[in-house]
Formats: sequence, structure tokens, C-alpha cells
Amino acid sequence: MVDAFAAMQQASRRRVVLVTALLAASALLAAGVAARVVVVHSLDGTNLVWNLFLAWVPFLLALLVYDGERRGWSPGPLLALGATWLAFLPTAPYIVTDAKWLGEYAGGSLAYDAVLIGVAATIGLALGFVSLYLMQVVVARRLGPLAGWGVVWAALVLSGVGVYLGRFERWNSWDVVTEPTRVLGQLGSAALDPLAHARPLALSVFFAVAWCMGYAIFYSTFRGQLRRLEEH
Repeated sequence: MVDAFAAMQQASRRRVVLVTALLAASALLAAGVAARVVVVHSLDGTNLVWNLFLAWVPFLLALLVYDGERRGWSPGPLLALGATWLAFLPTAPYIVTDAKWLGEYAGGSLAYDAVLIGVAATIGLALGFVSLYLMQVVVARRLGPLAGWGVVWAALVLSGVGVYLGRFERWNSWDVVTEPTRVLGQLGSAALDPLAHARPLALSVFFAVAWCMGYAIFYSTFRGQLRRLEEH
């Protein structure tokens, strides 16, 4: 029992280190954007901070689901939180598409702006992939490893759809909850006439495939470290 408690404490410390590192990186990004605003006297680039804030939402929701599952929560609350997590998951890799603004921000240095966008995208992907791993663990515990991987790939493909809705149709994650009929109607329109939406749909498929490959690399590289975050 003492060994189990020590392992739990060690895992908790690792989680604190991970969250602290992500918070520190996010704060550094926010400071970099703030410095740009002060020097250039332009609010261009502040969208990175807002999008990074949104990227934290699925990460925190995944932590809540993970801890709730360990505490024996009933399926109802876990499914509700899981659905909310899925709705917000695209906000994490979505930051990658902010690369479209490179060269569009007023004033400043192109190299500096590239670093800001690159850092924001990296943090967003890290938040998204770690949250995805936590959800994979939860599903695998309840339904088995195959179901866990099924959720991973389905979530990443749906994230590609989320990019299409967010970047090209200008929907937000909460619109899925507040205006589901209009969102589904938009998707139905694209499905019925894909040629009219060829470019955004192609980009969405590209991002979905890229994120699937990215998660596979992330999982293979950091699997050992991620498993140490689990509390036994």
C-alpha cells in the first residue's frame, strides 16, 4: 500500500510538472504577443493568445474526465464531459492554421511573428495530443484498447471537420451546442455539393491526416513518459 501511495504521489508530481511547463510556455507566448503590441502599437497577433486559451479547454476537460473515471463517476457525466471535450478539441490544432496570417500582421518582424505562431501552434498541438491521450486511456479502461484507438482516430478526423467549420465557415465550438441545426445544415450542404467546397474540404482532409500522423509520432515518441503520468 505504501508503494502504491508513493507511485501515486510521483505520478501526481509529474502531472504538476507537465501542467506547469505548459502554463509557463503559454505565459511566455502571451508575453511575446504583449511585447509586440507595445512595440508595434497594433493588436495584430492577439488572436494567438485567445486561440491558445481555447486550446486549454479540451486539455482541462480531459483531465476532469480522467480523474472522474478514476473516482468511479457514472457513465452519464463522463459522456457529457466527453462530448464537450470533443466539441472543443479542434481548437487545439486549429492554431496551426493561424500560419495564414504570417506576413499579414501590421508592422513587426516576419521572423518574430513566425516564432510566435510556431510556438503557439506547438503548445496547441501538445495540449490537444495530451488531452487525446488521456481520453484514450479512459476509453481503453472502460471498453478496451481497440475502442480507445477508435476514439483517437475518430476525434482527429472530426477535428478536420472542425477546422473546416471554424476557419472557412466561421463557426465556434460552442455553436455545436447552441445552434446544432445550422451547423449540421452547413455540413449537409457541403456533403451534397462537395465540388463547391472542394478547397476547404481538401484542406480539412489534409489537416485530419496530418494530425493522425502527428499523434502517431507523438504517441510513439512519448508513450513511456505519458504512461508515467497515470496514477496507479
